[in-house]
Amino acid sequence: MEFRAKARFMRVSPQKARLVLDLIKGRRVEDALNTLRFTKKRVAPTIEKLLRSALENANYLSTEKGIDVDVDSLYVRRAVANDGPRMKRIRPAPMGRAYRYVRRIAHIELELAERGENGQGSVATVVGEEEKSAKPAGKPAPRAKANKKASAGKKKKAAAK
Repeated sequence: MEFRAKARFMRVSPQKARLVLDLIKGRRVEDALNTLRFTKKRVAPTIEKLLRSALENANYLSTEKGIDVDVDSLYVRRAVANDGPRMKRIRPAPMGRAYRYVRRIAHIELELAERGENGQGSVATVVGEEEKSAKPAGKPAPRAKANKKASAGKKKKAAAK
């Protein structure tokens, strides 16, 4: 089961938010919280708050709704920073001109999931990974045409001499 939390219209560039989100993807919640606590980026406290919100969503479902959730085995399954609407601004420039610049906004989403008994995600995801990693046995890839053109050019030069 997945537990989500979203923070929309955050005043941070999505690119800068992704730098921090990449640090916590796939980690246990406890490790992710420690990482965020000691990360020196301005967006780190916001993402930490969002991660705690997703953790509380999981905790709420386990206590109030009667769903069996092991909070200690949760990990960050998905962490995404998408573009929000951009704010166009104008800055004064020399000789009465104006420079335009853009203030970016991010929509940040976190998704927590429970690890299976084997330390991975659910059994279906493990089987899917094995299928992707297996290379199909078949014909080798055809040679590039550029090599044929180069060899044809060499033959013409040899005939010209």
